[in-house]
Amino acid sequence: MNTPKYLLIIILNSLIISCGSNSGQKKNDFLIKTNAEKGNISSNETLNMSIINRKNHKIDSVVYLLNKKRISESASLKSFKLGKHNVEATIYYEGDTQTIQTAITILNDKAPQIFKYKILNEFPHDITSYTQGLEFHNGFLYESTGQYKKSKLRKIDYKTGEVIKNIDLANEYFGEGLTIYNNKIYQLTWKKGKGFIYDANTLQQLNSFKYGDSKEGWGLCHIDNKVYKSDGTERIWLLNPETLVEEDYIQVCTNKGKISQINEMEWIDGKIYANRYQKNGVAIINPENGGVIGVIDFSPLKKLVTQHKELDVLNGIAYNPDTKTIFVTGKHWDKLFEIEITEN
Repeated sequence: MNTPKYLLIIILNSLIISCGSNSGQKKNDFLIKTNAEKGNISSNETLNMSIINRKNHKIDSVVYLLNKKRISESASLKSFKLGKHNVEATIYYEGDTQTIQTAITILNDKAPQIFKYKILNEFPHDITSYTQGLEFHNGFLYESTGQYKKSKLRKIDYKTGEVIKNIDLANEYFGEGLTIYNNKIYQLTWKKGKGFIYDANTLQQLNSFKYGDSKEGWGLCHIDNKVYKSDGTERIWLLNPETLVEEDYIQVCTNKGKISQINEMEWIDGKIYANRYQKNGVAIINPENGGVIGVIDFSPLKKLVTQHKELDVLNGIAYNPDTKTIFVTGKHWDKLFEIEITEN
């Protein structure tokens, strides 16, 4: 007797579900146990791992990987970057293998140092500017501003506030951070996945570039042949300085957890100084592993500028190599502050 087509379909579906179910059960034979408390572990600790053998298989050997790097069952974390990472174990047993994973978050081994500041000078700043990025180049201050239909790129005489050159972005773009490398300005936009390249002297647009996994554009800074990009998360991406392709990233962490909303950045004395959006402060970040080694609270500065309904948060930090001092401002602030960082 011929089997009806609908019965054949039911039988085939049952076989597929059964096969999938069996393979899924195999994944439950083993689990990775670590000494990371609630998944968190300090970078100065040793990661200890073992296998929970739920079905008492005879295990021949286990190979552990942390971020695809082979490690032993007890591994020092000092050489690893901070943040969330995958731990992988491949178990060899009874002529078979099984690979399982778990996640750990490596945190900084010290609490951030608290720094204070001293105001050295105050300079005029355009109160209409929704400041996103600041950087000095050849004695001039360059500024990128945000908001749709209001975003700009500017070259400024910082002592007088005079705008020497101004470029308006197309209405569809929300301007973000900038950096200047090899006499070229690199400017981010927020959600369009696109940045622009300009000549630093003329502000003529030369080219554009696309983002990769970072999705959004928030802040930029650079040193020598390294360009760093923030995207509003805890990640700071390392870009190829020639192609601007994302090649790696660090994750910003304190000794307590990951720090997100990393925004405008500046490279100062071997460290990344970064605004945190809505926090009116700056984090000082170790660029090698992402550890926050210091914080500066600039909240009092907001009270020293003209108070008005559009006044917004601190944003914008730039190091002037001529004066060897730091300059900060905020969104719709009418002052640019020259400051000196001091010990608490």
